[in-house]
Amino acid sequence: MINKIASLLEEVNHLKANTYDELEALRIQYLSKKGEISSLMNDFRNVAADQKREIGQKLNMLKTQVQNRINQLKEQLDDRDVSGEEMDLTRTSYPYHTGTRHPLSIVKKEICDIFARLGFSIAEGPEIEDDWHVFSSLNFADDHPARDMQDTFFVLHGADILLRTHTSSVQTRVMEKTKPPIRIICPGRVYRNEAISYRAHCFFHQVEALYVDKNVSFADLKQVLVYFAKEMFGAETKIRLRPSFFPFTEPSAEMDISCNLCGGKGCPFCKFTGWVEILGCGMVDPNVLDNCGIDSRIYTGYALGMGIERITNLKYQVKDLRMFSENDIRFLKQFT
Repeated sequence: MINKIASLLEEVNHLKANTYDELEALRIQYLSKKGEISSLMNDFRNVAADQKREIGQKLNMLKTQVQNRINQLKEQLDDRDVSGEEMDLTRTSYPYHTGTRHPLSIVKKEICDIFARLGFSIAEGPEIEDDWHVFSSLNFADDHPARDMQDTFFVLHGADILLRTHTSSVQTRVMEKTKPPIRIICPGRVYRNEAISYRAHCFFHQVEALYVDKNVSFADLKQVLVYFAKEMFGAETKIRLRPSFFPFTEPSAEMDISCNLCGGKGCPFCKFTGWVEILGCGMVDPNVLDNCGIDSRIYTGYALGMGIERITNLKYQVKDLRMFSENDIRFLKQFT
């Protein structure tokens, strides 16, 4: 074995490799599990006890020598001048720039992080939905305008399969399968049959929140809304709630915040009112709870929903909604 080791040591000193493939072949020949050194290691078990120390040292020396030689050859290949034939002439002469998160993704994550601190977990559902989860379970009347084809994208109209118009469908799916307490937030893309303009689009993004438990009150909802507004827009932000109507909540309200551009003094953005609407909310209608298999005599809950584009506009003053989906690099790189 000593002669074999000496022979390999001499051989290693003369190893050459002109390509990375040849270098990899040398590595496999000497250092792989079935290579020369592994073979010697296996034979080492049969060496006499009085020779183990000497041969063991030589084996370690051989392994180190092989590794050093392969590293040396790799450095030579790395430093080698690249010939014209090996240059990729299709590559741009400019360096590649790292990208950034989309502004909608930035704001969605911030919203989810705020609600996560309140104990809400994220729930998701399908974008192609059925009428029950989008409308019927949420107390929409049979003749509600949202069911019309001019307002909703129906995939299979006869089968009542459609693109969801809000992420409330995720809430109904969770309530059907989960026993209270339920505390979830539902971010996602939704679709409505609207003309595309600077202030509207046929698809956009929502975040909705739901909390169902015993003794949940409107005061609990208001406290969450105050916390969210101050965390999202600053400690000086004020809120106000205006009565409204939604089929799935009763009572219902729309929430305004003090304009973060003028501080509530009045400006063109808030139409000189000092207030900007950001979301709708309310107590979950008892019919919705019963439709989803939750006893409304025992449990109550609140729900709220907001458009991510709307919140992003308030934070970054983006005046044209179409910019969010055009992927213009000049626009996106502003969020690096």
